Amino acid sequence: MTPARLALLVTLSLGIGACATNPVTGREELSLVSGREEIAIGEQQYGPAQQAQGGPYYLDPKLQDYVRSVGNRLAAGSDRKLPYEFVVLNNPVPNAWALPGGKIAVNSGLLLQLHDEAELAAVVGHEIVHAAARHSASQMSKGSLINLGAELLGVAGQQAGLGNLGGQAAQLGAGAWMAHYSRGAELEADAYGMDYMVRAGYDPQAAVAVQETFVKLAAGGNSDFISGLFASHPPSQERVNANLRRAQNFPPDGTRNAEAYQRATAQLRKDAPAYEAEKNALAALNRKDASGAIQALDQAIAIQPGEGRFWESRGHARAMLKQWSDADADFTTAISRNPGYYRHHLARGALRFERKQYPEAQRDLEESRRLLPTPLASLYLGEIAEANGATRQADSYYREAAADNGAVGQRARGHLGAVR
Repeated sequence: MTPARLALLVTLSLGIGACATNPVTGREELSLVSGREEIAIGEQQYGPAQQAQGGPYYLDPKLQDYVRSVGNRLAAGSDRKLPYEFVVLNNPVPNAWALPGGKIAVNSGLLLQLHDEAELAAVVGHEIVHAAARHSASQMSKGSLINLGAELLGVAGQQAGLGNLGGQAAQLGAGAWMAHYSRGAELEADAYGMDYMVRAGYDPQAAVAVQETFVKLAAGGNSDFISGLFASHPPSQERVNANLRRAQNFPPDGTRNAEAYQRATAQLRKDAPAYEAEKNALAALNRKDASGAIQALDQAIAIQPGEGRFWESRGHARAMLKQWSDADADFTTAISRNPGYYRHHLARGALRFERKQYPEAQRDLEESRRLLPTPLASLYLGEIAEANGATRQADSYYREAAADNGAVGQRARGHLGAVR
């Protein structure tokens, strides 16, 4: 460790750090991330995060416009001016999230659980506060301190003959702490999100209704909610009660706009049975029941033939049955339905690679990697480059793939020595 690094650790251990004013609460808080850095992080990560979470919802472009208009209406009353953006993701798991700098996403699956525009405003307003109040930046700052503290603890442990055990223990604690927003951040986002709702003309009682719905779903053990929204935004009766108390401070004259919301989400609700069929198909695929999966996906496609994910999943089922040409055809249809989603290109590229159709595979894998780099695409592109004698390019791809902790990374690491 360099003397400068050690000095920084000692300084931080003495509690000396950078502070900034929370634009929402006015409180002085720890901040190792500047506002400019927040915006840059959000802009850099927004596209990849969307791809990783299903890509933008595309079957009804008017729904994107609707959610964006609600978001912009709320953002106009925010305590912090940011380059806010709002997107609906093509993901049936109920969830919503905000990146630093005001980049916000709502899953299509969450929209199906809401009843009116005011409830949507409660969800989006909550996420706006997370961005405006710098909650993610605060987590990053605290995470940096915890990691630096872990390093300092590791130094102390080594001096005491403990090796790196102290550092490992602190890292484990950091991972657990950073798993979701803190209780305080959630209550803060609820409270100020209601303020933003009222400024935009919405009924704040909708925020109470949303939290009541989430508590009921959590009590019922809804697996989709547990894996999605509840993982990062844990509901509680405490949050319901806090919203009830805060709602009493506002006049009961806000709008709910139920009819407008129902019109805007009509396509989603019409297609809901198709996504239930897809859910059954994915369960069948996990059981290696390819025929059962195909049967369920045929039902999904009959309801909504424009959904590329259904065609891609059917392609995987056909590949499981070694129906290679039919699988390729289904992947091709998936790409035609939604050419801007990385996974469809990756699926066809991987199939064509395994069938030794290397030029065609390379084109698909490069397009999937352009949309979202993945270890599998990098591994296959590395093997194609190595076979073509492009060892330097192959080495670069293998290094990317080697970061994977599973079989893909192991295979890539096995190649690295051979191409150097």
